[in-house]
Amino acid sequence: MSIVSQLATILLNGLQQGAIYVLVAIGLSIILGTLKFVNFAHGALYLIGTYLGLLITLTIRVSDGKLAEWGFGQVGLGWGFLPALIIVPIIVFGVGLLMERFVARPFYDRPDTDQILLTFGLAIVVQEAFKILFGGQSYNFARPARTSLGPLELQLSGPISLPVVGTIGIWRLYVIAITAVLVALVYLLIEYTDFGLVVRAGTRDAEMVRLLGVKITRPYLMVFGVGAALAGIAGVVGGTLYAVNPNIGMDVLVPSFLVVVIGGVGSIRGAVVGGILIGLTLSSLVAVAPQWSQVGIYVLAAIILLTRPQGLLGSEEVAP
Repeated sequence: MSIVSQLATILLNGLQQGAIYVLVAIGLSIILGTLKFVNFAHGALYLIGTYLGLLITLTIRVSDGKLAEWGFGQVGLGWGFLPALIIVPIIVFGVGLLMERFVARPFYDRPDTDQILLTFGLAIVVQEAFKILFGGQSYNFARPARTSLGPLELQLSGPISLPVVGTIGIWRLYVIAITAVLVALVYLLIEYTDFGLVVRAGTRDAEMVRLLGVKITRPYLMVFGVGAALAGIAGVVGGTLYAVNPNIGMDVLVPSFLVVVIGGVGSIRGAVVGGILIGLTLSSLVAVAPQWSQVGIYVLAAIILLTRPQGLLGSEEVAP
C-alpha cells in the first residue's frame, strides 16, 4: 500500500470516527450553548438509540438478563436498517422532550454541579436498566447487506473501490454522508429559520425575549428534542460500527464532550471541526502508535484549551 493510499485510508477512518462524535456533540453543544445545561445523560440517549436501532433492525437472541429470565430469549422486529433510521430519532426525540420537561427544566437555574450530579446519576440509572434487561453481554449490530423502504433499495455493506484509496467498506461513506446531511439540516434550522432566530435571541438575553411576548420555553424544549434525536441517530449509525453493550453511552460521552470543548460551546461549526480533529487524531495514532491513541485526544484538547480557552470557534463571552 502506497503512502498516499495509507494517508487516504487514515483520513476516511478519521472522518468516519469523527462523524459519530459530531452527531453526539452537536446535541451536547446546542443544549449547553442555548440552555446552559450540562447534560451528562446525553450518552444515555445514544445508548437508547443504539438498542432501539438494534431491536428494530434485527431479531437478537438474549441469553442473559431479565428478558431471558422472563422467557424472551429472542427479541426484535427485524424490519431492517432504514426503518430504524427513521423511527429511532422520532422516539428519542420524544424521550428528549420528556427529559427536558421533567428533568432538565427544574434545574436550569441550579449550579452546574447540581446539573452534573443529576444527569450523571440519570445516565447510570439508564445504563444499569439496560444491563438488567439485556445482561452485560455484547451484541453484534450487523448491517443487512441491503435494505429497502418501499421502492427505495440500498446496498449497505460490501466493498467499494475508490481512486487512490483502494477498496473500502461502502458503509463508511454512508456514515460520513448521513452525518453531513444532518449537520447541514441542523445548521440551516438554527441559522436561517424563525425558530433558530428565537433560540439565538434567547441565548443572548432570555428575559428580553420573554418581555417581547415569546414563550422561550417552547423553543428550548425543541432544542432539547433535536439534540436528543441526533444522539438517537448517532446510536443507530454508530451501533453498527462497534459491539453493542450497556457501556457504550459512557464510552461515547467523554470524547463528545472533548469535541464540544475543542470546537467551542454552542457552535455547530465548531462541533464539526472538533469532531473531525478528534477522529483524525484517533485514526492517525491508531495507525502509528495505537497505545497512545486515547491519550492523544486529551493532549489535543489540553493544547487547544491552553491556547484558546473558548474553543476553536467558540465566542469569548462563553469562555470561563
